[in-house]
Amino acid sequence: MDTNKLAEVLKEKKEPAFRFKQICKAVFEDAIPSFLDISTISKKLRIELENEVNILPFKEKEVLISRNKKAIKALLELEDGNIIETVLLSPKEGTWSACISSQVGCALGCAFCATGKNGLVRDLSGDEITSQVLFWKQYLAKNKLPGQFSNIVYMGMGEPFLNWKNVKESLKVLIDEQFFNFGSRNIAVSTAGIIEGMEEFAKDFPQVNLAISLHFADDRKRDEFMPINKKHGLSDLRNFLQSYFQTNTRKVFIEYLLLGGVNDTKEDALQLAKFLKSIGKMQLIHVNLIRYNSIGENLHSSSKEVVKRFKDDLERERVHCTIRKSMGEDIQGACGQLAGKAREDK
Repeated sequence: MDTNKLAEVLKEKKEPAFRFKQICKAVFEDAIPSFLDISTISKKLRIELENEVNILPFKEKEVLISRNKKAIKALLELEDGNIIETVLLSPKEGTWSACISSQVGCALGCAFCATGKNGLVRDLSGDEITSQVLFWKQYLAKNKLPGQFSNIVYMGMGEPFLNWKNVKESLKVLIDEQFFNFGSRNIAVSTAGIIEGMEEFAKDFPQVNLAISLHFADDRKRDEFMPINKKHGLSDLRNFLQSYFQTNTRKVFIEYLLLGGVNDTKEDALQLAKFLKSIGKMQLIHVNLIRYNSIGENLHSSSKEVVKRFKDDLERERVHCTIRKSMGEDIQGACGQLAGKAREDK
């Protein structure tokens, strides 16, 4: 919900100052989906707000639920007709995490990513970003799903640090006690390695978690699969992290997508360990190993056995790592996969 617009409308109607807080509690805390259902304000004001302010800046187009009901993916149509994705995950019993998008499409063109296939369409506004979280709050309430909605990751469509102005605005709203009231440490922002953005992020949100989509510890391979590496190479990432750890003791998460026959050998594991050790502060680095969710290209996931062997190789080098639990493969779980299909079907 665009809270600035709500405040303007209430001011025009000469409503008392407390009305804004009253409505924000109903929308953000109680997850009431319509102004018409807010019983603490007059019927006249309910109708006026319903006609003048949108609680959500998009409409639900499709929702897919995985067989184990641990992953729920929503396709949302924005007011201009563009489509984005967001995912709700339950990595462990009793907790829910939302994976949210920051852009329509992506300009980075990583070879393994469905989102980047069609390039960047536009940035999402701060309201369009935070409303994905509000959508899931409403969904959990409507469907009476048990558990605590406790974590948010900027790991959906788009590169957050190429839309930093709006991502920054959205982070402020998510941690604001008057709105969503999420803890900073319960939020993570994932990047392919935009140095300037990470520097601003570290300065503005020192308690929010940082995740870096590394995927390769070899510049030649990273250049081939992640064009951003030609601008921000591994040495740049090393220098940034060394600087980051001088002032911040928050753990940084290194995302490593395992592609069969591409970056999953023992040599790759040792190369990754060597790169991470060159940064120093190994106690503050944690590697998440991810099995690739194929998007129908020539690339495919490493086998479970290879992933396990890769993890063992890293642990022998004293690298902290976990294999991220795969969820949502049966609901077109790859980032941008469902949205891309929707565009093709138009």
